[in-house]
Amino acid sequence: MALVEINHRDSLPLIEQIVQGVKQQVDNRALRIGSRVPSIRSFASDHGVSRFTVVQAYDRLVAAGYLASRQGSGFYVSKPTPEAVIDADPACDLDRAVDVLWLLRRAMQDDSHRYQPGCGWLPASWKDAGSLQRGLRQLSRGSTGQLVGYGRAAGYAPLRQDLQRRLGEAGIQADTRQIVTTHGISHALDLICRYLVRRDDVVLVDDPSYFNLFGMLRLLGARVIGVPRLADGPDTEALATLMAADRPRLMITSSILHNPTGSSISPATAYRMLQLADQHDMLIIDDDIYGDFHPNPPARLAALDQLKRVIYVSSFSKTISASLRVGYIACDPDLAQELLDLKLLTHLTSCEVSERLVHQVLVEGAYRKHMSRVQVRLDRAREQALSELERSGFRPFLEPEQGMFVWAEMPAGDMNAAELAHAALQYDMVLAPGNIFRPQPAASRWLRFNVAYCDAPEQFALIRRLLGR
Repeated sequence: MALVEINHRDSLPLIEQIVQGVKQQVDNRALRIGSRVPSIRSFASDHGVSRFTVVQAYDRLVAAGYLASRQGSGFYVSKPTPEAVIDADPACDLDRAVDVLWLLRRAMQDDSHRYQPGCGWLPASWKDAGSLQRGLRQLSRGSTGQLVGYGRAAGYAPLRQDLQRRLGEAGIQADTRQIVTTHGISHALDLICRYLVRRDDVVLVDDPSYFNLFGMLRLLGARVIGVPRLADGPDTEALATLMAADRPRLMITSSILHNPTGSSISPATAYRMLQLADQHDMLIIDDDIYGDFHPNPPARLAALDQLKRVIYVSSFSKTISASLRVGYIACDPDLAQELLDLKLLTHLTSCEVSERLVHQVLVEGAYRKHMSRVQVRLDRAREQALSELERSGFRPFLEPEQGMFVWAEMPAGDMNAAELAHAALQYDMVLAPGNIFRPQPAASRWLRFNVAYCDAPEQFALIRRLLGR
């Protein structure tokens, strides 16, 4: 039975609809203090929403005092103190409303927005569609069996051999038994965390960090704690303090071209991180989805560690095709076997047709030339974007020499990033406000810009007008 009314066509985010609906029922005494509300799974099923949406809504209701969480029992109606209602900051409510799903819905379900500087991928025109078309023709001339069968659970063998060579070029020694293909990097992270993380385990992430991580980890019951990200990687002093106090099970970070800051981990920071991981018996996931955008990348954590404590994940979604969903994991051989078993239980196999197609693109030899062209185009776009951001009063976290992202702070003023994003949407512009990149909800004055979508000067003129500049 539905607890609140949900309108999937309403412009108000689903999370906010749930929060407002429950608050109204508590305030009107339709829900009595102390009564148990449906579990996350039941609420999601009854209302036709994702469990992630319910987790986020319940978290906000707990923070506002309308619900109380009892470990092992569920969520119960509570009564917020008058101070919690009186002191509520409308700006913070708006900031919460610009959540992960807000950005994902606008970016994934509608790609027709006039301006999209907040998206996280290359324009379609920058991709090498010709290589994909040639690969598809090659596949179509093959046997029917390779198009309709399940394929091998570990992944298409020739592709795994390609990956073994690519890892070797990056200084990571692994045999094919240590490589498991996945449905993109999100599937890779889900498999690893589902296997390693238990309820109430502490998982460290960069702060700021890629927003999809937070909901996935909270669905597993993890305690997500942010480590400040500096220009040369995670703050190792803060990391040492957190590791001593919270004994984390796992850390998820990026060696090369971190999303959203564009920073890479320096050798000194990498060595210190590995030293701390060994000292505190912690594993590290090295998310290398943007590594191919860097022509001369520094050593990755996985190369320095040789897959002892580091689990390496990557994908071709950003470089070849997001639709193919081809990613992979490289790790300790025993862990690789466990993850392969979990993949069998949950997904059987990944898509061999997609993996064969990626293999065709790689062996054709055009991939490296394609990435070189992309790097040159990004260099030009980055220079233009940094110039426009400076003119608009934004202050970059750093001036990245590679990659597609610039993490920039808004000029002084009354508006925060969430308010700017809401205002920009009225003019058909999707921005990526900094609050969604924080592991804990907090107002932000930072935004992530994708330089590949910053080629229209009029969009910065619009931003300056919204900021009153």
